[in-house]
Amino acid sequence: MAKEIKTIGVLTSGGDAPGMNAAIRAVVRKAISNGVNVKGIKKGYQGLLNEEIIDMQKKDVSDTIQRGGTILGTARCMEFVTEEGQAKGAEICRKHGIDGIVVIGGDGSYRGAQALSKQGINTIGIPGTIDLDIACTDYTIGFDTAINTAMQAIDRVRDTSSSHERCSIIEVMGRNAGYIALWCGVANGAEDILLPEKYDYNEQEIINSIINNRKHGKTHHIIINAEGIGHSTSMARRIEAATGVETRATILGYMQRGGNPTCKDRFYASIMGAYAADIICQGKTNRVVAHQAGQFVDYDIDEALAMKKEIDEYEYSVSRLLSR
Repeated sequence: MAKEIKTIGVLTSGGDAPGMNAAIRAVVRKAISNGVNVKGIKKGYQGLLNEEIIDMQKKDVSDTIQRGGTILGTARCMEFVTEEGQAKGAEICRKHGIDGIVVIGGDGSYRGAQALSKQGINTIGIPGTIDLDIACTDYTIGFDTAINTAMQAIDRVRDTSSSHERCSIIEVMGRNAGYIALWCGVANGAEDILLPEKYDYNEQEIINSIINNRKHGKTHHIIINAEGIGHSTSMARRIEAATGVETRATILGYMQRGGNPTCKDRFYASIMGAYAADIICQGKTNRVVAHQAGQFVDYDIDEALAMKKEIDEYEYSVSRLLSR
């Protein structure tokens, strides 16, 4: 028999992502419409342990859907990795009358949700990460905004790179996943795209490509380098020394996490938030919301964490073809 849910909490954990506020808004308003009380937990699992817990009404999420970041704040919490921290978190939930928590974040956030579920607190995860590195879902909140932000920045770097006849290495975020680099590399017409999943660290191939392109009249060269490879500045120095072509590194950094979310991130995050509120109100636990084959679905968190995600081979082969 499903556990009766009277009050839920909602928190954002790990790195912030544009669209998180749309998800929070949807969780709050859908849960309240289902007759369930909602409490906001500030600063992720750290805020839970510190009891930074507030009551939330529909009006509290007004005028938030267009805002980047997260109105609840977020933080990393090493204490919550421990069994003692997890037990403390569950006890605090019971103290505040919280029957279940919707967790918006990435894989690390799901592990925290998984632990709370084992402690008797119903949990539902929503994929909130710009990295698109959660295997059970085709979409993660913030990815669309991040790639559009990066794409526009790379276009601007290309303009100045062309004017000065330079080689530009542009480093994008993504941790150990290459999805931002792959999408931007194709969308920006980069000559080289370096992905952690595929790169063989053969810089000579890149050097030969730059020299060959110069012989054929190409005046600039764009390399999209994923964060998981990194070392863009030292790479630029080596390439300039080997080719004689002025080479500059640009690290886009945290600008990719900020800014107003795109329509897609607002819409998908809203549907995921509402879906999460519905299934937690039904008494489900240890589930993660996902978007697969055009449908919003949910998976067991244990199953979701066991899945592996790889770069699509056809997409990668096309990116290689179009860059040369």
